[in-house]
Amino acid sequence: MKLSEIIDEDSIIPELRARDKKGVLEELAEAVTHHQPSLDKGSLVKILLERERLGSTGIGDGVAIPHGKFHGLRAPVIIFGRSRMGLDFESMDGEPAYLFFLLVAPEDSASIHLKALAKIAKILKNSTYRRILMDAPTKSDIYQFLMQNDEEL
Repeated sequence: MKLSEIIDEDSIIPELRARDKKGVLEELAEAVTHHQPSLDKGSLVKILLERERLGSTGIGDGVAIPHGKFHGLRAPVIIFGRSRMGLDFESMDGEPAYLFFLLVAPEDSASIHLKALAKIAKILKNSTYRRILMDAPTKSDIYQFLMQNDEEL
């Protein structure tokens, strides 16, 4: 599976409006329900908040990878969001988060879920890639960069 099979250009939010953690999760969840109208946004936000209570998915270096499994979902969904201002996501390094990859996977998809998380983490571990994602002027530029760096999961 490739990242390009999970994310499309309409799954990219080049400037998040939210100013806090819950707001980001709500905004990203709204984008998921745009792609999957049968999903309940409130239920999805609840699952994401419950996951955050276990430990922040803000992994540091300005990056957060909120994720969860959702009953009734048939295939994984990834939403990318960027906050140029940054916001407190209770990240491990105590610094603001700017780049967000939300991954929502079917309940019974442990393998795909873990492979997608590893792929995203690999991309975001690279400081040059993070800078390119921060500086990309448009949604299309972000998407093209992600597709250029798409490798087999």
